[in-house]
Amino acid sequence: MMQRRGMIEQLIRLLANSPAAVAAWVVAAGALIAPAIGLAADSGATAAVAYRDVPLVGSRNLVWVIAQLHLLLAGFVLGVPIFAWLCEVVGWRSGEKRYDKLAKEFTKLLSSAYSTTALFGGILLFILIGAYPKLMAYLSDIFFPSFMVYCALFLLETATLYMYWYGWDAMSEGRGKVFHIFLGFMLNVFAFFIMIIPNSWATFQASPVVIAEGSDLARAWAATWNPTWWPVNIHRLIANVVLGGYICGAYAGIRYLSAKGPEEREHYDWMGYVGNFIGVFGLLPLPFAGYWLMREIYQYNQQMGITLMGGFLSWLFILQAMLIGVLFLGSNYYFWMGITHRIPGSEAQYKKPILTMLVILLLCLGVWMTPHSLVASLEEAQKMGGTHHPLLGVFGVMSAKMTVSNLMVLVTFMSFLMYWQAGKQATVGWARVAKAVMNALLVLAGLAVISLGVYGYFVPAIIRINYFSTSQVGIVLFVLVTFTLLTSAILKSAKTTTEMVWGKMPPRAGYSLVLNAVMVILLMTLMGYARSSSRVHWHVYGVMRDSSQYAFSPALGYAAALMAANTFFFCMIVAFIFWVATMGDKAKAGKDGHGKDEMGHGALPAMAGGSPTLDKQS
Repeated sequence: MMQRRGMIEQLIRLLANSPAAVAAWVVAAGALIAPAIGLAADSGATAAVAYRDVPLVGSRNLVWVIAQLHLLLAGFVLGVPIFAWLCEVVGWRSGEKRYDKLAKEFTKLLSSAYSTTALFGGILLFILIGAYPKLMAYLSDIFFPSFMVYCALFLLETATLYMYWYGWDAMSEGRGKVFHIFLGFMLNVFAFFIMIIPNSWATFQASPVVIAEGSDLARAWAATWNPTWWPVNIHRLIANVVLGGYICGAYAGIRYLSAKGPEEREHYDWMGYVGNFIGVFGLLPLPFAGYWLMREIYQYNQQMGITLMGGFLSWLFILQAMLIGVLFLGSNYYFWMGITHRIPGSEAQYKKPILTMLVILLLCLGVWMTPHSLVASLEEAQKMGGTHHPLLGVFGVMSAKMTVSNLMVLVTFMSFLMYWQAGKQATVGWARVAKAVMNALLVLAGLAVISLGVYGYFVPAIIRINYFSTSQVGIVLFVLVTFTLLTSAILKSAKTTTEMVWGKMPPRAGYSLVLNAVMVILLMTLMGYARSSSRVHWHVYGVMRDSSQYAFSPALGYAAALMAANTFFFCMIVAFIFWVATMGDKAKAGKDGHGKDEMGHGALPAMAGGSPTLDKQS
């Protein structure tokens, strides 16, 4: 058994450390996938079998699981290069090596996850071609030109990624570093186009644009530029950043909990902060992107919008509110712990503001998760006078939910600003006036958001959607941009009164980072089901009907079980990737003589209940 384990580890190390082995694997996968695409394209007129089922599991369930895992992995792989590259640029411009080290550590996770993502993509393609040959033939007939572009981009991204990762040390100085940063930029460019091309295939199924005449290229372009393509592109781009940030934060949290020395704790404490910051940075504009997507869906097809927001899928948005609410609370909680544990003596100073923000967040969450109509017995409905609660029913409409979501974004942004300014004293003469202006703007913005939300009850829905909700979003964005610029200018020459101490966070900080990552994964599986089910019994909405035995939307309880299973499987895959990524560090630590003995006999990593070392410090 030990020998077999050693062989597995050697194989993994070979794939993780040898560019030739990985390149061979990718080329082999590409060689297998390319004929499959060709077969799908050629079978358009001769696809006699419309569906094939998979025994025991069911073809739809299998596609559901594999597609969800592939999308989550792809989100991680496409989101991480963005902030890894930004960290490298910051390190290069500022000369601080810790940013370069952080960027390299982010990219290490990326290189470990990349081949797994490609593997699940290949599996998904084979299952789709086998289980849904007629649908795949139809899509291949329309999108074949974009298939070719996608393959070319995939090859370019693969080559760029491996030059970027394996050339990190060789191109660390001078012109080599400039070229390395250029490689990172191109990696993000290829990744962006690799994301938006498959998005066109998926959004075409929900909002198809079909033209009967013209060249293959013209038909593919018309189908690509469908009504929901760009809203999904923007929404998914931001969501990928959020997913990547929180997963990197969870990785840092786990490494922090199992750290064996003060230097390692300081590094992973800081990495956890950066991961949480990136997640929050993406989380703040994400509701606005989601609102734009839903608005476009309503404009494309009102019935589809009603199915999502007012039909049987509407309860998903209550679950969504709960998950987002927990995510906001978890992110703020981590900020608040950072203020009270990393800045000595600050607990009393920030206790009241933190308590105030907590109360506002909980009240907003309560409103956001209030359903429009309740699941009630006949007796309960008779007592209430209907399915709407006489008092709480007013919180179940979009006007209230848009208002509280904007307020939660504002409060979370205030948490970040408070953390940013903690331990610093402004030295510029206009700082007092600027702070007074910001306080006044914050109060006015809050009142304006609430007033528009209340007024939204008394105007037609079209006015509320087109003017009031967009005005609320505009007000919050104005606050975010204005406050960021002003605070940055004030702190540019600020004096540090209390040095921030890293590596002093209690173990629950690491657990909160892991919780945030799980919430994001659950959220993405939830909304993936919602978007897919909005097509109801259509493969391509209004164009190609689903005539298989699975031509119905799964019940919410059944869907919730599969979403939970997908989340569990993805967490296991990510844990495997983390394990692979840390194998090199463990081997290096062993060679350097920093092994388990450093912790002392009996000291165990805090993976499942607490760290004796950290508990003593907290």
